[in-house]
Amino acid sequence: MKIYTLHKKQQLPISKQEAWDFLSNPKNLSVITPPEMKMTIVSGAERPMYAGQLLEYSISPLPGFKTKWVSEITQYVEGDYFVDIQLYGPYALWHHKHFINEIKNGVELEDLIHYKVPLGWLGQLAHPILVGPKLEAIFDYRRQQLEQHFCIL
Repeated sequence: MKIYTLHKKQQLPISKQEAWDFLSNPKNLSVITPPEMKMTIVSGAERPMYAGQLLEYSISPLPGFKTKWVSEITQYVEGDYFVDIQLYGPYALWHHKHFINEIKNGVELEDLIHYKVPLGWLGQLAHPILVGPKLEAIFDYRRQQLEQHFCIL
């Protein structure tokens, strides 16, 4: 089964601490997720992020399809990066690294995601017309929301 990669970078003229405070707060995931996905946090976001934390969401990745998504924060280095993996949800594999790198006049946010689609060869056929474009749209929305949140627009 093929492992796909999505790699995104975004620069923002904010401090590393501002970026970290926003991105490491699990409650903010709903702010940067497209509203049509109807993402709600079910449990796990009551405390600040930490390694080993389990987060449960309800999400609608496709119209008419609602599912739970359970992720675990497997790595966490205060101020620098964290990694989440999907334990249960719509993907056969989901491994997402979030990096915050200080650059001149701000930060560069970097997302590196490795994922597998479900349903074997059927999922692979759907990837270029459904899954891949949907992920691109989600991260385009995320970029816009971060720019809006930090008053960049």
